[in-house]
Amino acid sequence: MGTGVPSGMTTAMTDADLLTLTQWLSPAFPVGSFAYSHGLEQAIDAGAVRDAEALFIWLSNILDRGTGRSDAVLLCAAQKRSVSVEALSDLARALCSSRERWEETRAQGAAFTEAFNALNDFSHDPAPLPVAVGHAASLLHLAPERVATLYLHAFASNLVSCAVRFMPLGQNAGQRVLARLHPLIEAVGAEAATTRPEAIRVSTPGADLGAMQHETMDVRIFKT
Repeated sequence: MGTGVPSGMTTAMTDADLLTLTQWLSPAFPVGSFAYSHGLEQAIDAGAVRDAEALFIWLSNILDRGTGRSDAVLLCAAQKRSVSVEALSDLARALCSSRERWEETRAQGAAFTEAFNALNDFSHDPAPLPVAVGHAASLLHLAPERVATLYLHAFASNLVSCAVRFMPLGQNAGQRVLARLHPLIEAVGAEAATTRPEAIRVSTPGADLGAMQHETMDVRIFKT
């Protein structure tokens, strides 16, 4: 039996939604992600991240065992309309290991929501960044793992950009680091789509301590 839907309409809708998501995750979207280093500035300043290999390892840990994974799980859960955005927001707050980590997700989430509402004439309430993006993405015809993968890529790309600006790391070297992260980004995105929020487990003590120490740095380029 025919569906009554013209051939190619679903694909065209998905492509349009993909462009919308790409816009939301673009550096041009007024979230201000360029101002946040997620503690990477402190790690570079302390000498813990001093070359491309160290940057790759640091980012891999963040994506696999830290905020990258927890954000991806929260984002996927927020795409389910049956899940409470308020409850996910509370969990996102609880997962923040320091004041700066909380400020980073709170401020970017609020900025994202403000821009999203203005662009679409909606009235979503502010929420931590992964919850805000996931809640908005529930309106798109995209698989949660696809949204999570592109979100993680934008997250990693921003941190690579931070490293290029703050340490002696060329643009090409930074792009090679990002390319090496692609398999991990895909894996974490896929796993996040099948992980319940209450099952989130994170363990990046070095990065967490670095984020706390960043608060007391005498000279800082980034907010976190």
